[in-house]
Amino acid sequence: MEIRLGRHSRQIAVVTIDNQRRLNAMTREMLSDLGRIWDELERDRECRCIVLTGAGERAFTVGADVSGDLSAGPEVARMVNHALLKNDAYSKPIVAAANGDCVGGGLELMLSTDLRGSVPTARFGLTEVKWSIYPFGGSTIKLIQQIGYVHAMDLLLTARLINAAEAARLGLVNRLVPQGELMRWAIETAEMIAANSPSVVQAVKRQVSATIADHALTREALEQQLGDEVRASPHFAEGISAFREKRKPHYE
Repeated sequence: MEIRLGRHSRQIAVVTIDNQRRLNAMTREMLSDLGRIWDELERDRECRCIVLTGAGERAFTVGADVSGDLSAGPEVARMVNHALLKNDAYSKPIVAAANGDCVGGGLELMLSTDLRGSVPTARFGLTEVKWSIYPFGGSTIKLIQQIGYVHAMDLLLTARLINAAEAARLGLVNRLVPQGELMRWAIETAEMIAANSPSVVQAVKRQVSATIADHALTREALEQQLGDEVRASPHFAEGISAFREKRKPHYE
């Protein structure tokens, strides 16, 4: 279980989420490491673009590892928010290579990337409401901005998974790419970005991400309040139990 930081070149970094046994779900330690890597790459003057992907061929990432610690105080929330770049004014462009399923917090992480390729077999969705988990990672703010109100509410409220073709139609991903060609597409895209003026590219990215981050920060207090209320409800315990027991939840 790890977040790997590699290099295609001095200018292009490759970040890989690797917990294949659990569909690249991220533990608290992995989330903390991911935030640290974002900081490292933000300071790296040579880095001009980042490629983000998952290990293996089954999943990009399904978000947080629900089998682990589920406490969610302010410190934990800040750590998770930073790992998902929920409200960071980040300057380095990120190309997502969705090598498989992208669900829950994994989709919320992808919402913080800039260009996205997906294998045709990948599925996308926000299943939190099914398991009585509040979607803390920014989807309640960013998804409407990115794909429009009715499409966002469809994913947020039904918990259904959509296939890669529908994700492309909605504008959630840029392009469908065969599994064996995905990383080549991501690297070539990153190289096109890296060939441009880094001062302008990073200024554009910072302005766009700062605009999104400023809006997200204005909603953070309510986000924490709503999440705490959900966690205090009896539905939360039932949803988590059902998830861990791999059964359908029963909400009274």
